[in-house]
Amino acid sequence: MAVISELLRSEENGTISFGDYTLEAKAKVEDFEHKGDLYKVKTFKTMTKLERNGMFVYESVPGTSVSFFEETEAGITFLAEGAEDAQITVELAEDTEYEVTVGGNNIGKMKTNLGGKLNLSVELAGAGEVKVSILK
Repeated sequence: MAVISELLRSEENGTISFGDYTLEAKAKVEDFEHKGDLYKVKTFKTMTKLERNGMFVYESVPGTSVSFFEETEAGITFLAEGAEDAQITVELAEDTEYEVTVGGNNIGKMKTNLGGKLNLSVELAGAGEVKVSILK
């Protein structure tokens, strides 16, 4: 699948895809409307960040490409791809426990902090797309 050449796009199934981890210089898309919300993405080789209505949603270090990102009441699911293993931070409900699955492997329960952030490491180097599921 690789990079998202548009940097941010809506998919036919109602999800969004974003990010380009191959860029040497920062690139961004602002005021992208999807399901009544405004999204902003900043992406390049060392970082990818997504905001919705001015609020934090997703960040990876180094940069990633994310496909079929879907946020529901139950949590978040997406496919991530990158040239290197990544540290991913997502915004969820604060002080809540989630079941985390990465690449089909259940890595257990993780709890968000009081700000609602959850951090996880994802092995991406040479793996292609890796499915990440973070659900209540």
